[in-house]
Amino acid sequence: MWLNQFLVLSAVLFSIGVYGVLARRNGVLVLMSIELILNAVNINLVAFGSYVQTVVGEVFALFVITVAAAEVGVGLAILLLLYRNRRSVDIHDVDMMKG
Repeated sequence: MWLNQFLVLSAVLFSIGVYGVLARRNGVLVLMSIELILNAVNINLVAFGSYVQTVVGEVFALFVITVAAAEVGVGLAILLLLYRNRRSVDIHDVDMMKG
């Protein structure tokens, strides 16, 4: 397989993720879109690492996976608190939770 095929796949995933972050109001769907963006980055890292024939891309991809797991944990905790207080996971209700 060629490098440009992976880059096109990554660009499509990244574009879908950006659209999901900008257009969605549901917090869970926004988190899923952020995961799509991070997976697109992982595809790029692994593809370029394979192209240059080093393991640096795979190592950075593991770091991105770790950050994505932490992001999901913190994001879901915030969404659970939002749902408990507002009975909705609508992103526009977050500004009402100022202390």
